[in-house]
Amino acid sequence: MKTFEVKATVEELSYSELTPKELELVNLAREATFRSYSPYSHFRVGAAILLDNGEIITGANQENAAYPSGTCAERSACYYAGAAYPDAKFRAIAIAARGTDGEFVPEPCSPCGACRQALLQYELLAGEGVKVLLVGAEKVYRLDSIRALLPFAFTEF
Repeated sequence: MKTFEVKATVEELSYSELTPKELELVNLAREATFRSYSPYSHFRVGAAILLDNGEIITGANQENAAYPSGTCAERSACYYAGAAYPDAKFRAIAIAARGTDGEFVPEPCSPCGACRQALLQYELLAGEGVKVLLVGAEKVYRLDSIRALLPFAFTEF
């Protein structure tokens, strides 16, 4: 038997330690939470994606009474970005959430597995790591790649 470790490097930053572009992305993700339609879970998520052409695309989770028919903020943003700017490459994504109390979550939250896989597809198209900013009320986790969130990703047949 062989045993090995899988590790991801995560930087924990205060808002004042973010670059101006990172702060803009974080603020747009936070703002996007207010466009969430989440009458069932009351958990509001927003995402903002920076493209290599300078555009920033935002998305928010959208729920539906037929529960699996809704979509997460990350996928609403990445699919819109892919449809609107098919030749642009992803450079970074910020993800923010507000809990059932309406306040921003204290700890940064990470995308669900389906979103991780969808985002990884766009990282593969970009040909390099896409920076990830996971947003909490007072701190941000920064990772250099979506792959860090999904180390055993499905990438090929």
